[in-house]
Amino acid sequence: MQTSRRNASCKRRRAALFSVVWSQQLDVECCLLTCFPRVAEVCLNLVRQLLARGSFEENGAWGDGAIASRDLLLTPRLRRGMWTLAGQGWWRGRALAAWVTEAARKGLLWPHLAPARGTAAESRAPDRCYSSADRKEKIDMSCFPVENTRNFSIIAHVDHGKSTLADRLLELTGAIDKTKNNKQVLDKLQVERERGITVKAQTASLFYNYEGKQYLLNLIDTPGHVDFSYEVSRSLSACQGVLLVVDANEGIQAQTVANFFLAFEAQLSIIPVINKIDLKNADPERVEKQIEKVFDIPGDECIKISAKLGTNVESVLDAVIKRIPFPKAHCRNPLRALVFDSTFDQYRGVIANVALFDGVVSKGDKIVSAHTQKTYEVNEVGVLNPNEQPTHKLYAGQVGYLIAGMKDVTEAQIGDTLYLHKQPVEPLPGFKSAKPMVFAGMYPVDQSEYNNLKSAIEKLTLNDSSVVVHRDSSLALGAGWRLGFLGLLHMEVFNQRLEQEYNASVILTTPTVPYKAVLSSAKLIKEYREKEITIINPAQFPDKSKVTEYLEPVVLGTIITPDEYTGKIMMLCQARRAVQKNMMYIDQNRVMLKYLFPLNEIVVDFYDSLKSLSSGYASFDYEDAGYQTAELVKMDILLNGSIVEELVTVVHKDKAYSVGKAICERLKDSLPRQLFEIAIQAALGSKIIARETVKAYRKNVLAKCYGGDITRKMKLLKRQAEGKKKLRKVGNVEVPKDAFIKVLKTQSDK
Repeated sequence: MQTSRRNASCKRRRAALFSVVWSQQLDVECCLLTCFPRVAEVCLNLVRQLLARGSFEENGAWGDGAIASRDLLLTPRLRRGMWTLAGQGWWRGRALAAWVTEAARKGLLWPHLAPARGTAAESRAPDRCYSSADRKEKIDMSCFPVENTRNFSIIAHVDHGKSTLADRLLELTGAIDKTKNNKQVLDKLQVERERGITVKAQTASLFYNYEGKQYLLNLIDTPGHVDFSYEVSRSLSACQGVLLVVDANEGIQAQTVANFFLAFEAQLSIIPVINKIDLKNADPERVEKQIEKVFDIPGDECIKISAKLGTNVESVLDAVIKRIPFPKAHCRNPLRALVFDSTFDQYRGVIANVALFDGVVSKGDKIVSAHTQKTYEVNEVGVLNPNEQPTHKLYAGQVGYLIAGMKDVTEAQIGDTLYLHKQPVEPLPGFKSAKPMVFAGMYPVDQSEYNNLKSAIEKLTLNDSSVVVHRDSSLALGAGWRLGFLGLLHMEVFNQRLEQEYNASVILTTPTVPYKAVLSSAKLIKEYREKEITIINPAQFPDKSKVTEYLEPVVLGTIITPDEYTGKIMMLCQARRAVQKNMMYIDQNRVMLKYLFPLNEIVVDFYDSLKSLSSGYASFDYEDAGYQTAELVKMDILLNGSIVEELVTVVHKDKAYSVGKAICERLKDSLPRQLFEIAIQAALGSKIIARETVKAYRKNVLAKCYGGDITRKMKLLKRQAEGKKKLRKVGNVEVPKDAFIKVLKTQSDK
């Protein structure tokens, strides 16, 4: 009885809604979705199937025999409603336009399903764009042929507006809603938001309608700091063009020059974008002339925008389509996918970011890794928009992600080539391995956390492949690793990510640079199996008698500064043993200096000194320039005659005394006092060059004497002196971990 009443009530409500729809002559889609949601779903699925078969006439009506009577009995208005649901008529802008927009955002409508013919698609504005963000349905990537695909990166100096421009492009294409909270949308790491810099290159697929055609724009936002230039070079391998963003106030900076030549050497199309034209002191005409002089790019090719306000940003998208070529890829060829980045998910395993150079990949395919020769089954493919959006397939020329059940972090190698099972191909060139610029020891604070820290480092190095890992051990700090980084900021960010993402507490030793030594005898060459050895741990630095010469790494540094600070900066460079190579004025007020620096002289505190001398206006960038001969010495730190390996360092002969004295002074302030005297010494071989002494505690052995013969007091004092002398010989000076941390941290902060 209750069921029949409920059914009757539903029928009455539906009849009332139908009468309203018919009397107001509204689209039948409203009725379908409010009264018959299941019918709407069936209709939509049928329309998709028919669209896939091409069962429509040119005028948009149903083709003869398109739907059999056993599938669904259709009335003319219901047919029009289904067609509307399929996306052909949703842009008509009638009474339900607001609802249609919301439905499109939620995935109820999908414009790609409708054929792009007739006047319906042409009636839309040429710059109209839409979003696939938050869709529940999978995107059909076959709607985007190679000719309608553009892959590009945004490159620039630090804080010139790369991430802000990326946010505006996401808003314009509808990938994200336009709100005031859209700041650094692609900067997803906590360390990126805290520091306000981009650390990881992030990908986003944008869907854009231009002149009646649907385009797929794959955007890669890259870091701007020199320590993360490897991220930039990897990102450029998946692109055919770049947006070179330059601040309209600061003009060309050091990293702008470095990034330009990365793109130029990769033979990419370069679109200069002058950002921040809304600033009070902005001078875009001056920046145009700088670009013409330094990069030889005509000024009329520059696009002047304000990413913060959104001024003229639409012209950037138009320029991407017009001036960046589509990828040279073919869907008919066997699959070749390049892994250019990857992350680890504890539930789904390795998530690989791939760029398809040839072929097609879909869920269920059997793929093979060219690096490990292991076979995997594809569990999911999709694009980033900017969050993960699953798709049915990925086609040649497109950029997306792939999950194939890789559970071990060693199975996913950056630069690996994936291909279909039983369809072997020639592997793609991949990437040149990152060359570490600094090395530092990393140890767990508590040795019981060794395995957890090992797992955390493995997972994090999967996401940051530029970190080089070697196992190491220390008597004072226990088992650990020797890690190679691209710079000091890279080291700090890696340590911060370990703490934030994996709750790992570690001890980092003083950063050092990799030196080389040329062995002198055939016996040593046979022992080391090479004539030239690389030293990443100062404790393993060979003695002078075993080598013919030492080599230290050098870099070619580029400094761009206002003219008034040139003299001070030149004096700073000379103090760091730098050799001037070039000097050029890029305009009337700014000069570009090029110096050849020993890497050890700039890796710790040079950048801070440069900013201090130039009041923050100078910028600095460097690139590897090989090795050069140097007079290097190994400096040992001794406590009561015993060498402390953790504090051994390699310095230039001219700076050995000042460095040794500074370390001894820090140790004196850090070591706790003992019952015996502690001698802290810095030594070059057998020669002591600096010394500090930690005074012993004085125990009053005469307290129990209340007079009497003086010989009794002398006897007690003599016995105390003999006891301290014996204790100093047999007693080991144990340096506590907090003292190590204090000394090493102070040394790296200097």
